[in-house]
Amino acid sequence: MYHRNITPKLSAALADTPVVLLNGARQTGKSTLARQLAETSYPAQYLTLDDASTVAAAQYDPAGFVAGLSGPVVVDEIQRAPELFLALKAAVDRDRRPGRFLLTGSANVLLLPRLADSLAGRMEILTLWPLSQGEIDGAAEDFVDRLFAEEFKLPGRVHVDRAELMRRVIQGGYPEVVARADGARRRAWFGAYLTTILQRDVRDLANIEGLTALPRLLTLLAARAGALLNLADVSRGAGVPQTTLKRYLTLLEATYLVTLVPAWSVNLGKRLVKAPKLMLNDTGLLGYLLGSDEDRLKGEGGPLGGLLENFVAMEIHKQAGWSRARPQIFHFRAQTGQEVDLVLENQAGEIVGVEVKAAASVGGGDFKGLRSLREMAGRRFKRGVVLHAGSEAVPFGENLFALPIAALWRGDNAPRKSGEK
Repeated sequence: MYHRNITPKLSAALADTPVVLLNGARQTGKSTLARQLAETSYPAQYLTLDDASTVAAAQYDPAGFVAGLSGPVVVDEIQRAPELFLALKAAVDRDRRPGRFLLTGSANVLLLPRLADSLAGRMEILTLWPLSQGEIDGAAEDFVDRLFAEEFKLPGRVHVDRAELMRRVIQGGYPEVVARADGARRRAWFGAYLTTILQRDVRDLANIEGLTALPRLLTLLAARAGALLNLADVSRGAGVPQTTLKRYLTLLEATYLVTLVPAWSVNLGKRLVKAPKLMLNDTGLLGYLLGSDEDRLKGEGGPLGGLLENFVAMEIHKQAGWSRARPQIFHFRAQTGQEVDLVLENQAGEIVGVEVKAAASVGGGDFKGLRSLREMAGRRFKRGVVLHAGSEAVPFGENLFALPIAALWRGDNAPRKSGEK
């Protein structure tokens, strides 16, 4: 059992909000976490819509199904009975006590308007990604919050050799995969997992023509992970019209297989028209789709760059979910061609830039993009960091630092209590 670092946020939401939805891809541990809370700090009845009888009852008479529930209730895989959302809305409007319903879902309701609109103002949504590196190691990472701290303290020497870094990248964070030491068994799991998602969950969300195109499209997108999303290019490569491609992308986003990182600009309007970057939700899954393994990544010429950027991006997405800063995450590309892989913006409008390098050392030229971002952001710029595959943490000018990638999960973060994994 892994301790999930989002648990305090989840408990806080249940203490003051009538409906809480724990969203995320299948097999990330949502049901396990919900069951654990229902048996301990949040005593509740547990129902899963993966059970044929339960989902049939919910779909046949949603209002009667909800009316028959008493006390706090966990409803697992809520996306399988979207009819329940209106019934839950009616129940909450009659009784707005906090913590009445804890829902889990393997589809992003923010991308499914018929679901999202039903409980607007009544529901808090949290996302559970695959395990973070700190959760695997038993630590509560606070890297994102340290980036926004008034005073930034350089971590000590953090040594993670290339072999261990490759292992972490290619393993990813799905709990079932983390438990498998054998690479062939991990690949078998990913193959079965994608078959289930693409043949079951996508069908549940939409009636798709040409479902066989999705596996090929996902592999095509994996080859472009970390790059700007060029719809025309992907459309040509996949052999599908752009209108169909956009629909498929929405479904892949809705099932949390891919994540789009929007562009950052001082001008809010320009953010909407600039191309986003594409990331997959897990580098274990990404490596599987690319046919990469630890042996291929060991050499300096291995396909590490895109995998490593995706790895860092998703670790930061995970930490953002439980951080105090709760930043939005963007990428940056100036007209002059200068780029920053990730831009974090907190609610106060403060900006932090994060650049990722696969090399074991960095030089002044690696900070060009961050300097361009600093110039554009002005006083809003808090600091910029280049994360590299080495072990040294050093300053590189005013509010600019080079840090080991391992500082993401090793540094000033808090260890778990003894015996708690």
